[in-house]
Order: sequence, then structure tokens, then C-alpha cells
Amino acid sequence: MITRVTTQMSMAAASARLQAGAAKVAQLTDQATTLKNIQRPSDDPAGTASAMQVRKEQAATAQYTRNADDAVGWLATTDSALSSVYSVLNSVRDLTVQAANSGTMSDTDRDAFVTQFQSLKSELESQANTTYGTRSVFAGSSTASTAYDPSTGWASAGTDVSRRIGDGTTVRVDTSGTAVFGSGGSSVFAMIDSIVSDLQNGVNTNPRINDVDAAISTVRGAQADVGVRHAAALSAQDSLKSATVSLESRRAGIEDKDLAKAVLDLQVQQTNYQAALAVTAKVLQPTLMDYLS
Repeated sequence: MITRVTTQMSMAAASARLQAGAAKVAQLTDQATTLKNIQRPSDDPAGTASAMQVRKEQAATAQYTRNADDAVGWLATTDSALSSVYSVLNSVRDLTVQAANSGTMSDTDRDAFVTQFQSLKSELESQANTTYGTRSVFAGSSTASTAYDPSTGWASAGTDVSRRIGDGTTVRVDTSGTAVFGSGGSSVFAMIDSIVSDLQNGVNTNPRINDVDAAISTVRGAQADVGVRHAAALSAQDSLKSATVSLESRRAGIEDKDLAKAVLDLQVQQTNYQAALAVTAKVLQPTLMDYLS
């Protein structure tokens, strides 16, 4: 059976093609204006799904980056505090050696030593209360205003504080104050009090040097532990920066339109559309038969 093709049918088909061409011009105009490949999910369902997954990964990476930055800052603060504690304890050792080798001291000399020891003890107490932001670095999850109070001792440390810096990867950021400074009668504060007591009672301080050395060794161990965790946080920080760049490149490849390509595609489509208009106008000119049919 031969189907008769009327002028109206040809015009309808031509009109549909022209409308499709006009829609394509409009779409490419939007892309050239916004430089976005996907204006709505229906433009590219598969691309939209991929873009959503990439954006989900970007959000997770951004959170991990904030966590890593916080970990680096916290651990750097702790490392600085431990360096100061190490320096103070070395001063305590030097002063203890001097006191041990001073022989018979006058009251004035003894008072001078006591004053210096008490000043070093105050410096250690200050370092024990080091904070990062509003949190004490030596008090775990405690929200106490100070980690160490000379009259009451250490605040309850609560649980360890960790930061998630990757899928399944965490790093501990707090450091136990009691592990660094000791507690009760075995603390560095009590050790200095004992040295001061020996001085005041005329007892030679030489045996206390071993106690100071032990305290210094403890601090060095804490520094090593913090250094390992700090290095892990720094490594995660670098990896996350690379991941951020990679994910942004993936997102741009899916969602963004290259300016030169967008302009070229638009120009080609406009040329095609104008040609289609001209050809359609030429081919489908109305005749007398159009009015008689």
C-alpha cells in the first residue's frame, strides 16, 4: 500500500525538525552561558548519577580535611608544649646539680635556689594546662577549664580524643597528662617539691638527679609518640589535598563545559538551524494545491 504524503504532512515533519533544532540551539546557548553540561538531570541521567557520587566523595573529603587540619594543629600544639616541658626539666636538672655541688649554703643562696625551683614548677603547671582552642591538650575529652589544678590535681580525662582522617582511619590527638607529668607523689610537681624540701632541710639533692632524668626520659617518649601521630596527620593532610584536586577534576569533567567547545558547538548548531530554516522555506513554499486540498 502506497501512503500518500501530503504537503501538510511534510510541513508538520519540517516543523518538528525545526523545533528540535531550536531546542538544541536553546540548550547550547544555556551551556555556553553557564558553562554547565547538565542543566537538569534529564539532560544526562548517567552523568547526573556520576556527578552526585563525586560530590558525595567531595563532601567526605572536605570533612576529612577539616579533621586532619584540626589534628595537625592540636598535635603541633602538644609537641610545642612537650618541647617546653623538656626544656624546663633540663633546667630543673641543671639547678639540681648546682644545688648538689654547692656544699654548705647560706640562707640567701638556699632561698635563691628555692625561688628558682618554684618558678620552674609554675612553668610546668602552666604547660600542663596548654590548650588548643578551648580544649586542654592533656585532658582527653574533659571539658574542665584547666587540666591540672595544684590543689586538686588532674581533672578527669574522660575518653581519648580522635579525629577521622579517612575511610576507616583515625588519629588520636590528645595526650595523657598523667603519662607525661605523672600524678600524686610521683608527679614532676611533687618531685620539685621534694627537691625544695631537701634544700630547706639541708639534705644533699644529688639523689634527686635520677628522678629528674626519669622524668626527662618520660617526656622524650611522649614527644616521640606525638611525633608519630603528627606525621600521620600531616601525611593524611597531603593525601587529602591531592584527592581534593582529583575529585574536582572529575566533577568538572562531568558537569562543566569547556568555553571554546561550548561556543563552537553553539555556532555550528546555529548555522545548521539557519540552513534548515532556509531550506524548509524554499522547499515548502505554498502552492494553489495547498488551498484546494
